Amino acid sequence: MEAGEVLLKKGLLDPNQVEQSRRAQTDGMRLDEAAVRLGFLSEESALRALGEEVGVRFVDLADMEVDLSLLRSFPAKLIHRESIFPIEQKNGSLIVATSDPFNLYALDEISSATGKSVVPVLAAAEEISKLIKKHLGVGSETVEGLLAQTAEEEIELVGDIETDGSELSEMAQEPSVIRLVNEILLEALESRASDVHIESEADGLRIRYRIDGVLHPQPVPPEISRFRAAIISRLKIMARMNIAERRLPQDGRIQLKVMGREVDVRVSVLPMIHGEGIVLRLLDKSSIDFSLAKLGMQPRVYEMYREIIQLPHGIVLSVGPTGSGKTTTLYGSLLEIRSPETKIITTEDPVEYQLQGINQIQVYSKIGLTFAHCLRSILRHDPDVVLVGEIRDLETAENAIQASLTGHMVFSTLHTNDASGAYTRLTDMQVEPFLVASTLEAVMGQRLVRVLCAECREPYKPAPTELPNDFPADRIEDATLYRPRGCRVCRGLGYRGRIGLFELLITTEAIRRLAHDRANTWTIQKQAREQGMQTMREDGWEKVLAGITTIEEIVRVTKENPY
Repeated sequence: MEAGEVLLKKGLLDPNQVEQSRRAQTDGMRLDEAAVRLGFLSEESALRALGEEVGVRFVDLADMEVDLSLLRSFPAKLIHRESIFPIEQKNGSLIVATSDPFNLYALDEISSATGKSVVPVLAAAEEISKLIKKHLGVGSETVEGLLAQTAEEEIELVGDIETDGSELSEMAQEPSVIRLVNEILLEALESRASDVHIESEADGLRIRYRIDGVLHPQPVPPEISRFRAAIISRLKIMARMNIAERRLPQDGRIQLKVMGREVDVRVSVLPMIHGEGIVLRLLDKSSIDFSLAKLGMQPRVYEMYREIIQLPHGIVLSVGPTGSGKTTTLYGSLLEIRSPETKIITTEDPVEYQLQGINQIQVYSKIGLTFAHCLRSILRHDPDVVLVGEIRDLETAENAIQASLTGHMVFSTLHTNDASGAYTRLTDMQVEPFLVASTLEAVMGQRLVRVLCAECREPYKPAPTELPNDFPADRIEDATLYRPRGCRVCRGLGYRGRIGLFELLITTEAIRRLAHDRANTWTIQKQAREQGMQTMREDGWEKVLAGITTIEEIVRVTKENPY
């Protein structure tokens, strides 16, 4: 009995769904797989039903202890080719997980290769894939030389690439190397990584993914080190860099289509003592939500900030270290005030995401197109709102101030540790204090913290010694604190996604006087707190008490308030 008949008999599909699933089948795809892809039923339901019919039980690999010692004597090529994984040995038989209840040939081949009787169990294809990647390494099937790929490539390079005909260039174009690089990129995107670090070391190659702001080493097979030069060359070719240049840093860009999604990859290459290191910044255009309301601001802060960004003129700054979400906040601000009656122009380095209805300019310093140069030209283009990617120097700062004085709303970022530091940072750039005081309307300081996985977070009661000195311990009785555990949904990390911590410093008359008088950061912050500003640290404790994140995350990204 074939899969469609089984699922029809068990009432999991109706005749119409079976017919639709048959039409959706591609080469090598089973009907139940097509039905799962169409959303008619879950993979687990399908496999349980088929397993009952053929006498094979279904198991959840996430709950099983896998005997990894079996891998030593198990042919790796069979694992990759047949998508199977040895689980345990019981009563002289080898228990093997598969997601295909009809593939008897593979079981016979395993029995011949190992000399043992084989007992199959059914498991979800994704769970088997996770085991393979976790214990054999990213791209391990390519290292095994399994190049036959009948399925359609999941990663497509946008635009043509050029090669110089050298031996290294030809090696980088080998199908095995192309598939290996694609596997690394695909795994990074599935893991929700923002950056991929490929580092040359004395004993080989190391790959790490930055997921939710934290680096996680990836298991890689030792043999991958033989492909080091080819992997680096392939990425340099994709980014249209000079593959013969290994002594100087290079920057490039790759445009990909991954399963229909547009992905922009920024590539940075640095020469190091053991070879070149590459960092790939992944910008998945389909996964970013620039809605200001969803960034994590407290309702009171959100309402005040919305009022400020709708002012007719002035400067609003978003401050914090690299990777703290400043650009996302500013993009969200622009989309909040965007309308057919408003002309918005941005100048960025680089333009990370293209926004509908907003005019964006890419800075190009090599030809003199700097932030300052762009800003002077933008003001002749009749804008209402201007975004300057970053205030880096006195010239850019003065042009931004000039723009606000001539009736424009200016948004920009600045690298300071907190909101109060923005005033002193601008005066340190030699901007006149009276100009800072009269034009700067508000400063939004921010950080990003990881959000607890909603599927596996567990409640706990911390001991008094585990609480930081400034934690509002008197509120613990009315709240439930959570800690991470790790599950299938969050890939064992305990966290999934990030949220912002914010402090909004509004320039009141008292703050203007302090800025005019060159007051230091601590004096400005003290005044801001007296007038009701909630610091990032205090915002963090609110999110801990709400069960969104953990005490450890707040301690990781913020400092204790000085008073």
